[in-house]
Amino acid sequence: MQIFDSAKKQKVEFISQEENKVKIYVCGPTVYDDAHLGHARSAIVFDLLHRVLKSNGYDVTMVKNFTDVDDKIIKKMEETGKSLEQITEFYIKSYLLDMEALNILPNSIEPKATQSIDAMTDLIEKLLEQNRAYILDDGIYFDTTKDEKYGSISHRISDQNSITRVGINQDKKDEKDFALWKFNTDKISFDTIWGKGRPGWHCECSAMINKHLANKSLEFAVDIHGGGADLLFPHHENEATQTRMAYHQEIAKYWMHNGFVNIDGQKMSKSLGNSFFLKDALKQYDGEVIRFYMLSTHYRADFGFNETDLLSSKKRLDKLYRLKKRLYTTSIGNIDNKFKANITQALNDDLNTSKAISFIDEFVTLANEQLDKEPKNKNLKKTIVANISFLNDILGIGYQDPFKYFQFGIDQTQKMEIENLIAQRTQAKKDKNFELSDKIRDQLTNMQISIMDTSNDTMWEKV
Repeated sequence: MQIFDSAKKQKVEFISQEENKVKIYVCGPTVYDDAHLGHARSAIVFDLLHRVLKSNGYDVTMVKNFTDVDDKIIKKMEETGKSLEQITEFYIKSYLLDMEALNILPNSIEPKATQSIDAMTDLIEKLLEQNRAYILDDGIYFDTTKDEKYGSISHRISDQNSITRVGINQDKKDEKDFALWKFNTDKISFDTIWGKGRPGWHCECSAMINKHLANKSLEFAVDIHGGGADLLFPHHENEATQTRMAYHQEIAKYWMHNGFVNIDGQKMSKSLGNSFFLKDALKQYDGEVIRFYMLSTHYRADFGFNETDLLSSKKRLDKLYRLKKRLYTTSIGNIDNKFKANITQALNDDLNTSKAISFIDEFVTLANEQLDKEPKNKNLKKTIVANISFLNDILGIGYQDPFKYFQFGIDQTQKMEIENLIAQRTQAKKDKNFELSDKIRDQLTNMQISIMDTSNDTMWEKV
């Protein structure tokens, strides 16, 4: 398997540190607001990585954290009058529901920053003992000059935008130095040997990786560290230097980063005022449609989100579900090994989803042609079902009941009305009142509802 290592800036062969085992850490959301499309993309990208590695036979430990103490959360507390726990628990639950809608596999561990304060203070104590951190009036800072490898992950050592954003402490030894711990009188603080305060953002992930994943007998704490491209510097650079200095261990063997999400040609961000919340997209489109759409662009490229392309992508997914609908009562058989090999080979090439989806398009077209020619070929039908099942496993698509998939957008009141009409039609057929039965079918057709009678039930969908 080949992946693009952000630190090496090239595709490399993936070799895990332990045979058939992979440890992955992905930077998760700061839980002060609803998830947006940027969160969705990162989740889908690393869920795909998770699935591909599992398909290749690896036992995957996937960890994604929640940053549940932060300036933005404190500001939200001030604005709403709610406690930190009320705010963070609400948005964690909201995030997890959104992830479920996108068919994201459960993470192995989902640590919270507030549950890892001891791990953070241990990290900071080690850095102070080794004279790689120093104390100022407003906090404890990491001394970047003590690490000759600083900059080796991002190949950058400064970012004026980030310096301006967090402000400059004139007493710092170097402008690159960053806060490990902030002394404060905020509503949220933790008792330490240095007094009350709270952690700096960068130390959180280093501490949680060391606590939950690191094996000190190995060269690297994790096999793969991932996140959005905006985290490469300074966040991931700072994580790497902390772990290197405190624990004498490199934090990750490989670094992977997904591209930005753009709306109308601009990077999606709160500052631009064009942040598109995922919950709003999920009101209009099935989560699988959004997932499939985002998979259509390579994960390292910036993603241009627009409704025209989304609808076009949905039509491609619809074709897969219409094929699945043709095989509604068919049991699973043996997979087509060539189809499996083509999909696997594409995804093993740095998650080349565009190529994989082109194979899916070919498969759907060919399968429909074969079914037209051999409508009674049971082995053919079972193989097609197996192929679709494989797509669920490795890409996370094609997993829904095809009729339920086409019912998206119908509210509960409408569903009850439709189900009632279908029940009336079923009874009319039993009574041999075919005139009434046909009349109800016409009524459903006028409501843009298509029905299909099976041996056990009558299925319906919105057309």
